[in-house]
Amino acid sequence: MTRFTAWRRRSWAGYAVMLAALVAIGVVYAGLSPATDRAEANGTQAQAQDLAKGRDLYNQNCASCHGLNAEGTKSDGGNQLAPSLIGVGAASVDFQITTGRMPAMTYGAQVPSKDVVAPFDDAENVEAVAAYIQSLGGGPGVPTVPADGDVALGGKLWRTNCAQCHNFTGQGGALTGGKYAPNLHDTTPVQIYEAMLTGPQAMPVFNDTTLTPHDKASIIAFIETVRAEPNPGGNGLGRIGPVSEGLVAWLVGIGLLVICAMWITAKKPKKLKKS
Repeated sequence: MTRFTAWRRRSWAGYAVMLAALVAIGVVYAGLSPATDRAEANGTQAQAQDLAKGRDLYNQNCASCHGLNAEGTKSDGGNQLAPSLIGVGAASVDFQITTGRMPAMTYGAQVPSKDVVAPFDDAENVEAVAAYIQSLGGGPGVPTVPADGDVALGGKLWRTNCAQCHNFTGQGGALTGGKYAPNLHDTTPVQIYEAMLTGPQAMPVFNDTTLTPHDKASIIAFIETVRAEPNPGGNGLGRIGPVSEGLVAWLVGIGLLVICAMWITAKKPKKLKKS
């Protein structure tokens, strides 16, 4: 007892006790939560690997136009060749790649959609590039489309905000300067949501202040309902509205009337018999 008391009175005894207590707490904590620590470590490592993979894919397929640091590039004449991708977000990258617009093959007034090419026919590669661009400056992430869309509300919002360019049923239409609003027949709900978030090409941006997530889900529900509707009249005539219907009525209807009139006037009158 006397030896213990003497040891306790030494100047370094307090530090030794503190060190032992910290070691004991660490051992207890590690014993109670090893799975959580390993999961966090694995998650951090997996995230780093995804970003490295996304950077490699970007350097191989995108950097030639958008720059090694995604800062964008300009032509020799000073015109914008490819925009900066810093701050555009994962949603913009996912939209451009999954619709086949990127990587672009040619330059023009508007980049057309096309079949997705390798290596971006693999969804994991798209996610990796999107995550890499997201890490450079934030921006809208890839959205999850809410399931509470109201078709009636979506129809009103569509006619107010979208029909002027995309037509009343999403068939698309011509714009100025050689641009056009694309047909939405084969566009997925996520791609439509991403387009509203990011405003690709000539399309304006509809953020969550302009159109709430419920509004966007309602517009998507309307489009999906309209393009699944049958054509009760038979031929839909492209479903581009009264213009095509009026043109057919004019060419066919008026044309038949003109032909009938010409046929009637071309008939020779019968000669009257002399009495």
